[in-house]
Amino acid sequence: MKKLPPIQKILEAYTAIADNHIKLSDGKATVVSSDEAKKYTVTFDGDTYTSNDNATYWQGYPGYPIIAVLMMQGRIPYDSQVAKQFADVNWNAANKTAKRDYAKAAAVIMSQRGIDADQVQAAMQKAFAELKALPLTIKRGSLRPPKAK
Repeated sequence: MKKLPPIQKILEAYTAIADNHIKLSDGKATVVSSDEAKKYTVTFDGDTYTSNDNATYWQGYPGYPIIAVLMMQGRIPYDSQVAKQFADVNWNAANKTAKRDYAKAAAVIMSQRGIDADQVQAAMQKAFAELKALPLTIKRGSLRPPKAK
């Protein structure tokens, strides 16, 4: 993988899974955004993944839709206990408020919800280490990123 995502994208993937926003099928997944305004398409074949989320499409790193699919496939660890704590988080609003400072957005959410930051950090580090170790090729999806409904 040429470029790594911000580690906090793991928390966004947790929310997508906890909120049942992912529909997985053969070679493809549909992921609904946390505010339910957008629907992303992830495709996968072996170690090659594509997505039309903004991070993957424009920045070239695996965005949270790809990370969530990797978790659902069992390729990187998913901590269900930690994920439950991030159910119903509107990451679009949180990231906008924090001016795309993902660490700040995550810290605010953890503080508001009384979430144990050390437990979350340990889960993120474990998933991130395994993500880094995967021999993935990340490509821009053939579809352009969707516009909000």
